[in-house]
Order: sequence, then structure tokens, then C-alpha cells
Amino acid sequence: MKHVPIVVLDFGSQYTQIIARKLRESGVYSEIVPYSESIEDIMARTPKGIILSGGPASVYAEDSYHPDATVFELGLPILGICYGMQLISQHFGGSVIPADHHEYGKAKLDFKKENPIFKDTTDGQIVWMSHGDKVENIPAGFEQIATSENSPYAAIANTDRNVYAFQFHPEVYHSDEGSKLLKNFAKHICGCESTWNMGSFAKEQINKIKKQVGDKKVLCGVSGGVDSSVVATLLAEAIGDQLVPVFVDNGLLRANERPQVEAMFKARGVPLITVDASEQFLTKLEGVTDPETKRKIIGETFIEVFDTEAKKHDGIEFLAQGTLYTDVIESVSVKGPSKTIKSHHNVGGLPDWMTFELIEPLREIFKDEVRLLGLELGLPRDMIGRHPFPGPGLAIRVMGDVNSPDLEILRKADTIMLDVLHATGYYDKTWQAFTVLLNVKSVGVMGDNRTYDNTVCVRIVEATDGMTATFAYIPHDILETISRRIINEVDGINRVVYDISSKPPATIEWE
Repeated sequence: MKHVPIVVLDFGSQYTQIIARKLRESGVYSEIVPYSESIEDIMARTPKGIILSGGPASVYAEDSYHPDATVFELGLPILGICYGMQLISQHFGGSVIPADHHEYGKAKLDFKKENPIFKDTTDGQIVWMSHGDKVENIPAGFEQIATSENSPYAAIANTDRNVYAFQFHPEVYHSDEGSKLLKNFAKHICGCESTWNMGSFAKEQINKIKKQVGDKKVLCGVSGGVDSSVVATLLAEAIGDQLVPVFVDNGLLRANERPQVEAMFKARGVPLITVDASEQFLTKLEGVTDPETKRKIIGETFIEVFDTEAKKHDGIEFLAQGTLYTDVIESVSVKGPSKTIKSHHNVGGLPDWMTFELIEPLREIFKDEVRLLGLELGLPRDMIGRHPFPGPGLAIRVMGDVNSPDLEILRKADTIMLDVLHATGYYDKTWQAFTVLLNVKSVGVMGDNRTYDNTVCVRIVEATDGMTATFAYIPHDILETISRRIINEVDGINRVVYDISSKPPATIEWE
């Protein structure tokens, strides 16, 4: 097991993953493990520090999560965040009670004592609170080091034990200097060094792939998106012509995507195999309206297509996928008690009847890290800068039944929106942009005639890693151009709406 400087114990917070990402940004590698991880497995990672994440429960609830108490006796620096703070207080003899005034949102952090965890940060900084319980009495040996309006113990510390705790969430965007606080814990309290970067990660993964594959072959599903392109390039670096890259046209692609993908790989000298399985996918999706069922059907069909193609080649024993950390997090609670959001077609392993071994070199990194890895591997910026496109494709952007006429309407609308964003420079300023066919009809007027046609929703968001996102503030004249062109140029559409939801509570995709 490799050395992990900071281990994050997950108690179910939707923010847990951001803690790991913020630490990595500072050059300190971290991994998330379930709160129930054994002490032996934790120590096998040879950590220099441990962070206890937030969580939705009360420490006194019957179903609350508690780690092995030995974790507090390892002699390692510990930082508890929100629920983690309450666990620390409870374990060391303090008391936790329901708060009279719940704190949800921004609060001003007032320092009460100098501490290395506050090094080079500002007294009075804004932090993000999200809690119902609070510490009433701190344990013996701990001291108050910061307060907020409703939290007399916004931050506490026992410097002799090297145990620290925050009532607020330093990892979220709204905590102005939260990244510095996490960096201070890792570097100045745990003594970690900034050795984590995409150059070292690339070398590590290439060596790992060589060792795992040996003289066998790897089937790699590619889509032309950032993730699969980076995986294919990484594999090509590691095993050369032992790579068998396969592009599946599932009938759910955007306009002109297939020739664009083929041209892109041809330009890089990669012998891409294209499989047209559009009829197979669309037949299986006929009449299916439930989003989760759509995703599962698509995932299973991809596996079937890959299995059929693999049988045409000798020596294939591995299947490579561009699974990301965010895919894993949203699909299944593999890291702890975090709630399942939705399944992803490339998460969850392979069916029992398949004999392939999975290779997922991006499984523990975030989208922005994948882009940096792609640049490290020499991929062109226009490829690296492509917006994310979901594995299930346009199937989850057509509400309800998936059929060829609706897909064609959606492709036309999507092409117009992307053309406008490219022309105005907003494509490169945003994280993801797409249209959704709502299959909701409304009355309109065109040329003095009454219409009763469909509605398209435009969704454009800003994000860093996809774990959280805000809707993009696109100038009204640009939105007006998108709307006017879609209504005028796409038959069957008479209304365009703009989605102003953020994630959370919404997800980026509609399904």
C-alpha cells in the first residue's frame, strides 16, 4: 500500500471529497477512506495526519458513525471538521448539544489565540457553517482558538496532543481562506511536503500499468472526451501497440461527433477501431423513461459491445475505462456513508460473466487533475479543454422515452448553443454547457399561427471539479441569440428556458 500523507475519514458529508482535492491542490496527496476503516489499514498507508470529515448525523444519534477509538491514540495530528469536531469533543470528555441557533451559511471567524493552523490567514475571515449541533463544553486540555457569532467554539485545539477541530467547513468555496487552513494543517502541523503533482502521478501510473498488463493486451473504450483520451494516451505511453482502442457509436452522440473523434485519433497516429452499435443501444432503450434504468441499460450494453469486439483479438485480458473520482463518489458509497446520487455507466465493476480485469488509472483523481495530466502527456489544449460529456450521452438529456426524432431535435439545438458560445468566447469560460429536451409542450405563436411544440432547456454551469457548480451568468444578449436561433432553426421547438439551479441541490445533468 502506498504512502498517503493525509488520510481523510469519511463520515458522510457531501463535502468530504473537496477536502482531498484542496489538499492535493497544495501538493499534498490525500485519500478518503470509510470512517470504519481498520487501524491496521490506516497505518499501512503511513499517514502523517488524519482528518475527520463532516457528516449529517448527531454524535448522540443511534445510527451515528464512530471510528475505532484507537485512532485518537495513534499520536498523529488530527483535524476534525464539523461532525469530526463533535466526535473529538465527545471522545475527550466534552459535551455536544443541539444549537439554539443553527448556523447555515457564512460567518465571521474571530481569532482568540495565535495558532500555527491560522498561519498567514486573516482574523475576521469568512467561513461556511453548516451544523445543527454544537460543542457546549470543550474537553480538558483543549482551548478556544476562534469564535463566530453563534459558535463560541468555532475552532479549538489541544496543541500537546496535536488535535484541532473546526465547527465550520474550510474545504468549501465559501470559506475565503479555507484552503490555506487545510494547507497549514498538512504542512505546518503534520510536516507534509508538496510532492504531489501530475508529473509524478503519470510516471506512477505508467509503471503500474506496465507491471499489471505484462505482455497482454488492453481494450480501451474511447469517446473523444477528455477522460478517455487521457486514458488512451497514458496506456499508449505504457504499453504501445498492446493497446486496442475502441470507439463505440451508440447513436447517442452529438452532431458530427463520430467523424471528429476518428479524425482526432488519426491525427495522433492511434489506430482507432469504430463500432457502430447505434441500433443495438436504441432498441434496448425503446420505451424506457426511468433515468436510472437508462443509465444501467447503457452501461450493460457498452460491456456487451466491448466483449464482442474483444473476442476478435487475441490476448486481451484487460478493459480500460476513464472512471473519475467524481463518478465513483456519485455512483456508490465506496468511500463511506455518503449518499448515492446516481449511477454512472462505468462504475461498479464488471459483470460476473466477463473475464476482463479493469484498468482505471483516473479513478482517484478529479476532472481538473485529469486536464493537467493530459497537458503533462502532451495532449493539445483544444482536446483538453472540451466540456465533459456524459457516458450515457444524449439519452439522459431527453426527458422520457429516447427515440431518433427527439435525438435529432436535441442535436440541432445543442449545436446552435455551442456555436454561439464558441463565437462569443463563453465556451472556454464555462465548465459545461448543453441543452435538454424536456418533452413538455406549450402554446406558442409563429407567423400568426398557433403552435403547440416542445421546450428546450439550456444548462450552462461554472465549476472546478464538478462536485459543486453554479449556473453561469451569461449575458442576456447571448442567451437571447441562443433562444432565437433555436426557435427559428429547429422545427418542433417554440420555447427555450435557462436553468438557474446550482449543484447542490440540483445535479449538473438533469438525469
